[in-house]
Amino acid sequence: MAQPSDAPLFPPFSVIGPQFIAPYPLEITVDKYPCRHLVITDSNHKIMLKVKPYDTTFHRQRILLDANDKPIAMLREKGESKADSDMIFSAKTEHMIQFKTNVSMTLANKKNYSDDCDLRLKGSWSKKNCTIYMGDSSIAIAQYATDKFTVTIQPNMDYACVIALLAIVDATENSDEIKEGSSEVGGAVLDVCNVLASS
Repeated sequence: MAQPSDAPLFPPFSVIGPQFIAPYPLEITVDKYPCRHLVITDSNHKIMLKVKPYDTTFHRQRILLDANDKPIAMLREKGESKADSDMIFSAKTEHMIQFKTNVSMTLANKKNYSDDCDLRLKGSWSKKNCTIYMGDSSIAIAQYATDKFTVTIQPNMDYACVIALLAIVDATENSDEIKEGSSEVGGAVLDVCNVLASS
């Protein structure tokens, strides 16, 4: 994907919240730490977001936090959400062929329409070469680089949504994070739930 220009390709696309939309291109770095921690920084090395494990006795979960550790969203396996009203979006991972990753993301208000995804991540996660597209179109809204976990995001795109999607793929692509059988035929399905209202 070419470096994003200053001219937005689409109107503001808010998923988790309008406060996570920038009118200019973003280049962010995702640093991975032990115990499944992710820290997301901007080009000035300022922390923007964090992803941490939030496990319970029976379930492995991840929580998306802002720079001050305020909860933003919960990443859970499908069916663990307490209410549909908490849902922001669902993501389904499908392995097209070996070493290839295909993830479709559907907003909660459209989750009954399986053929109509809102974002799609395609590429090779193991080779750190993936692109996120607007639905099934050819419009690329984010891409991460090969040498370093650097993500380039187009203007007007909800960067918290992009990070949540990448965190889901990171979790499903690491075998120690997947419960037995959860990512077999058909792939794994995870929900992203709103926690801002209760925080």
